[in-house]
Amino acid sequence: MTLMSALTEPVFPPPPPPPPTPPTEPKAPRPTYLWPFAIGFFVLGLLFLVGSLTKLSPDAWFTAIAFCFVGLLIFGLSFIPLPAVPQKEEPLSFLQKVTGIFFEPSRVFRNLREHPLWVGAFILMGLLSATYSYAFVQRITPERIVEQARQQTESMGNLAGTPERREEQLTRQLEAMKHPVTRVGAALNAVPATFLFIAAVAGLSLLGMLAFGGRMNFWQALAVTTYGAVPIVVIQKVLGLIILYLKAPEDLHVNLNRDTTLQDNLGILVTPADQPVLFVLLSVIGITSFYGIWLRAKGMHLGATRASSGAGWGVSISLLLIGLFLGLTFAVLMPGIFA
Repeated sequence: MTLMSALTEPVFPPPPPPPPTPPTEPKAPRPTYLWPFAIGFFVLGLLFLVGSLTKLSPDAWFTAIAFCFVGLLIFGLSFIPLPAVPQKEEPLSFLQKVTGIFFEPSRVFRNLREHPLWVGAFILMGLLSATYSYAFVQRITPERIVEQARQQTESMGNLAGTPERREEQLTRQLEAMKHPVTRVGAALNAVPATFLFIAAVAGLSLLGMLAFGGRMNFWQALAVTTYGAVPIVVIQKVLGLIILYLKAPEDLHVNLNRDTTLQDNLGILVTPADQPVLFVLLSVIGITSFYGIWLRAKGMHLGATRASSGAGWGVSISLLLIGLFLGLTFAVLMPGIFA
């Protein structure tokens, strides 16, 4: 009976093998190559701090804090992964990108989409800004800068402190500006300031791109913002340096010419001290201003993982409106800076 049951019992085929596990995509790498750069900033800040404490570089604590903060910020940002996009071409060299951003920006922005490298362009802009800042103080003299600061603090009244306190601060500021090491440090403040400005604009650009339906990585936004600003900074600083030494020092404005002496906008049609709001509005209408808007729109479109041309223009115009709003706010709340 047992034998007959075994002969009539059905035989089932073995179960099929389990489906193959889909390959997991490798995680996007992080830009750890920025760590030496971040450490260098932090160490330089510590050196300025030591110089300030030992009076080798009086009142350089602000420079120390700025460099240390930017070093920590770059280190923190380095944990953001790079964009995971297919790489169809090799990265352009620094020289190719710096020259190409003037003559073939589309090629540069497309390359930055796959290889968002930006350190070289940032160093170039930082050095140009620091050079202009140092030359500006030397040309216009520390005494005139402090005198302008004295007039502004006096117009603020008690909000700027007691007269004795204000005079003490201005005296210390004048001594620091005359100190050669401190003057170099003050000029180098343009380097961390440049990075903070670019990082802020890149963050706003990233948010704007997402709002307009595009896809973009932070490093793409930072690289596009950095190289998109290179032509503007080169034009403003190089021509600004030439004009700085062609014009008489008394014709230079302590506040309005602090970044550049180049005036290529309609703001020259009005007197800033008399019509600060109108001056800010007309300053937007200029050659480098329109050039920068076009470059930013093109970079956002071609440098993003996915974005339409309309999204690029939307982000660029939105940033213009934000900058205009901030400028008008300063013109209303602090008109003395235009005097």
